[in-house]
Amino acid sequence: MKKTLLATVAMSIIFIGCSKNEEVAQNNKSALYWYKKIATEVGNYNLDKADSYYLSLKSEHIRTPLLPASIIMLAQAHMQEEEYLLANFYFDEYNKRFATSDGREYADYMKIKSAFLGISDVNKDQKLMLDTVNNASKFLYRHPNSPYEPLVNTILVRLHMSQYLLNENIAGLYSRVGKDKASKIYKDKNNNSPLNMQDISLPKKGFFSKLLD
Repeated sequence: MKKTLLATVAMSIIFIGCSKNEEVAQNNKSALYWYKKIATEVGNYNLDKADSYYLSLKSEHIRTPLLPASIIMLAQAHMQEEEYLLANFYFDEYNKRFATSDGREYADYMKIKSAFLGISDVNKDQKLMLDTVNNASKFLYRHPNSPYEPLVNTILVRLHMSQYLLNENIAGLYSRVGKDKASKIYKDKNNNSPLNMQDISLPKKGFFSKLLD
């Protein structure tokens, strides 16, 4: 009985020791090791694992030059998978830690693009629309003569068109139910819009999905 107990205790100690060694070995890896792991999982479309490997890289090698490259890779991967909130998280992370003037310009543009693509329902995503309009306007102010300027302007015009048509729909709805004061509020918003109805060709299908085509 005593021999069996001693054997069990000994095996437990060995197992715990091995587990600790494996944990240390798993954590004590080079920056290149974690970068390759991230790249592999991005290539396999397993972004949950790629995100976890990024956390290991970040915690163990905060000053490695592979960190900014990993962030951009993950941001683009999440955009490709239409996970726009996570993509924006990584673009923000890049701007906070590593953005030079040129790098910030690119990250700011990609964040605007990601936010724009993330708008799926104009009725539910009005705050995101307004935030994206503000960020696009700030981009044009902060980065004059940017190579991304035509693309940001296109996004801005499409958002203004979406807002204009949404305001028209809401104003018409309030007018039909006899709420003229509420209708006037949305008509006034369109009176202050940089666009007017003559600038917009009404699509045959849902207007915002058409704008995204």
